[in-house]
Amino acid sequence: IYDYFQTEELKHVNVIGPSKQGAVLEGSKEFAKEFMKRNKVPTAAYKSFTKETLLEGMAFIDSLKPPYVLKADGLAGGKGVLIIEHADEAKDSLEEMLIGGKFGAASNKVVIEEFLDGIEMSVFVLTDGKSYKIMPNAKDYKRIGEGDTGLNTGGMGAVSPVPFVDDVLMQKIEDRIIKPTIEGFAKENIIYKGFVFIGLMIVNGDPEVIEYNVRMGDPETEVVLPRISSDFLAHLHAFAKAELHKETLSIDPRSATTVMCVAGGYPEGYKKGMEITGIEKIEDSIAFHAGTVLKEGRIVSNGGRVIAITSYGENFKQALKSTYLNIEKLHFESVYYRKDI
Repeated sequence: IYDYFQTEELKHVNVIGPSKQGAVLEGSKEFAKEFMKRNKVPTAAYKSFTKETLLEGMAFIDSLKPPYVLKADGLAGGKGVLIIEHADEAKDSLEEMLIGGKFGAASNKVVIEEFLDGIEMSVFVLTDGKSYKIMPNAKDYKRIGEGDTGLNTGGMGAVSPVPFVDDVLMQKIEDRIIKPTIEGFAKENIIYKGFVFIGLMIVNGDPEVIEYNVRMGDPETEVVLPRISSDFLAHLHAFAKAELHKETLSIDPRSATTVMCVAGGYPEGYKKGMEITGIEKIEDSIAFHAGTVLKEGRIVSNGGRVIAITSYGENFKQALKSTYLNIEKLHFESVYYRKDI
């Protein structure tokens, strides 16, 4: 869409987003890995394989220590990453992806990489391709079950700032990852005017990149944006004048937390059309509608992840207390949320 708007008659429209070339950072795991390698951004060792090189892929699995990480190269609705404990199972999955079309065209190519053992977090950067602003960091919780168990979801909750992140770690992230990423855009003539979401694994105090997304992510956005206290629209407007470097991004020192209320059965089969009551009773928190719709004057569910409740607090525990108090006021049939964010 960014490229489309560069035509003469649409050029006056200020579009925030990567060019088509920049979007490939999310669209292809292999492209992202090669970009990191060229620009010396720390990431896990990897190799990519197609059905023609299936046997080489199986041999590569044998060369790694378990667990094994298999990633569909293309976009697979957030479900294209498998982490497998046993080599034989990993080889079977590789065959299912490449030959059996497990994730459709997204797994015509598969990236196999070493497993990074650490703690996950995300950083968000606003860039015009030259200068950048670091937005609040966040940590989300992907698994459906408490104690990080069960199936992966689009996200069950998030906190910002990440409690274990200090100035030393943030400096490492900026120097080793953010700077070489943005400099890489300029060096490789990638037009990029938008958000870079960097998924990180912190391994023994050092950051390594798991993946890039070329947008804000959910449910992290629900804790990142509420912590920006300066005029966000002015920051976006600065893109049109190439003046992002003149902007000052101010961040609220308070913590923000969000918890996602989902339909029972999600991320597998679930019902829609369930009436949601109690939203008007929510106080001092923000209700972000995710899978809802207005039907004959009533708010009803229209998706798996239904509503996210975000609150502020002096620390994340205080913010969560407020979020959970307000969730108790919300009612719809078979509502489920994690109580251990």
